[in-house]
Amino acid sequence: MSKGGLFEEFDAFSAKAWKQQIQFDLKGADYNKTLVWESPESIPVKPFYHADDLNGKHIAEIAPITKWSIGQNIYAGDAKKANAKALDILARGADSLSFIIPTREIQIDALLQNIDLGNTPIYFEMQFLSFEYIKQIRDYIGSKKACLYLNIDIIGNLASTGNWFQNIDKDHETLSTLLNEDLNSSAIKILGIDVSLYQNAGANRVQQLAYAMAHVNEYLNFIKNNASKPPKEIVFKVAVDTNYFFEIAKLRALRLLWNTLTIKYGFDTNCHIVATPTHRNKTVYDHNINLLRTTTECMSAILGGANTIYNLAYDGIFHKDNEFAARIARNQLLIIREESYFKQVYNPSDGSYYIERLTEQMAEKALALFKNIETGGGFLRQLKTHNIQKKIKESAQKEQNQFNKNEKILVGSNDYINDLERIKDDLELYPFVKTKARKTLLEPIIPKRLAEELEKKRLLLEH
Repeated sequence: MSKGGLFEEFDAFSAKAWKQQIQFDLKGADYNKTLVWESPESIPVKPFYHADDLNGKHIAEIAPITKWSIGQNIYAGDAKKANAKALDILARGADSLSFIIPTREIQIDALLQNIDLGNTPIYFEMQFLSFEYIKQIRDYIGSKKACLYLNIDIIGNLASTGNWFQNIDKDHETLSTLLNEDLNSSAIKILGIDVSLYQNAGANRVQQLAYAMAHVNEYLNFIKNNASKPPKEIVFKVAVDTNYFFEIAKLRALRLLWNTLTIKYGFDTNCHIVATPTHRNKTVYDHNINLLRTTTECMSAILGGANTIYNLAYDGIFHKDNEFAARIARNQLLIIREESYFKQVYNPSDGSYYIERLTEQMAEKALALFKNIETGGGFLRQLKTHNIQKKIKESAQKEQNQFNKNEKILVGSNDYINDLERIKDDLELYPFVKTKARKTLLEPIIPKRLAEELEKKRLLLEH
């Protein structure tokens, strides 16, 4: 064996040579029809990948995440109860928290009492927009060491509800004030982009990436045009499904696209990814299978380079928050990190021809779609003309048709069905899309699970 390298004594084979051997082994069958399939993003997936597929490129310089946080969501309708729950969760293995804050009446000092803010990243999901409330957070932090993410997303609120928090002028005025105020930027990050909305509503991966870039580009334009201070970090909340390698590539492509965009603006702003399993493929019937779905989804998020992962409870669609399901969800991540050694592998996606090529293809297609959106007036204009909503609906309907025809399988729902299972008397939450008549500026983007219509029919037949 030569001293130059482990594999130098073996002959190298080109991609062409490999393909010729495969075609020979197929004995006349068509290579493309037999072994190549196409993803919903129109990306052809081959049976093997080779260094030749990268055309001499290598995109592994995407900064890998070597330390990721285990998070848990907490509804903070009562500050003291939410605080007690947070302390208990941290003692049981979580190292990050996300507080869903419904009203301005929730007291920040009571909510964050005794939490080690210096070592516990805190994310907020405020269901309102108030500079005065955010000032309370700033004043509470003071000179303390902390890492808080406010996740202010006025455009995300417009997309999901059809309305601004107040109106377009007041929302942007508040945003401008927040960006220019001294919010102790090393401790408090302001902006967040909710990309999970698009995935849960049925957008394909290229659409998710393009809409994420077009969405955040509205903020970058606003910052540039108003001479506001560029944020140190922007959070992207991303939903992950069970297509293992595609989801790894999606998160890597998100960082690649973000790097490209910030270079154009000259901003030194980090991309911070918070990942969570999708709701779209979760089911009410045979819901224990949701444990398998969330496990692979969390693994994709880790290998794709998410900073923080928030798992979903396997019964969260139809059960109220409960200790058992929350503990299981948290322990899934603990097992992945501590017993499956996911914390000990440095950048495991690096060097995979398949993942690198998928990353490149996804980023290229998303960049082309992003440019198309910008040519059409930008993300806000495309929302107001309902073009974004239309495209997501088309993608969602295509996937729904595949599910309805059993071309897309959700075990326990449209295949391997347990006809004896009864769930009607176990429903604590309404598990389907809720409609509420209200006046909106535009059509909101509505998340919907694939199995909803089928589950409704099964519930009607229960006796």
